[in-house]
Amino acid sequence: MNKLFINFTESNYQAISLESHEKLSEHLTIQNSPVLFGCRTGICGTCLVIVEGDIPPASEEEKEILEIFAPGNKQARLACQIDLTNDIEIKSYVGEK
Repeated sequence: MNKLFINFTESNYQAISLESHEKLSEHLTIQNSPVLFGCRTGICGTCLVIVEGDIPPASEEEKEILEIFAPGNKQARLACQIDLTNDIEIKSYVGEK
């Protein structure tokens, strides 16, 4: 398996490395990332982030949630739903008020 790097831009958190296809929600904690998790199933939106990097597209279920929490933002993703296939950068999501 390949080691992939997750960088948290715009934060003081160090990059972490995981194996390809590992679930971020099982490895990101308050100690090692700025990403918060509520339900970990993709329905609450607490892990909404901006992702830079090449990852598989969102599932239809994730797209429905993203349309509620981040309408029109193509970089917005739910961290708990990401299929990790390449190095990525994660930024906090700040919605327009």
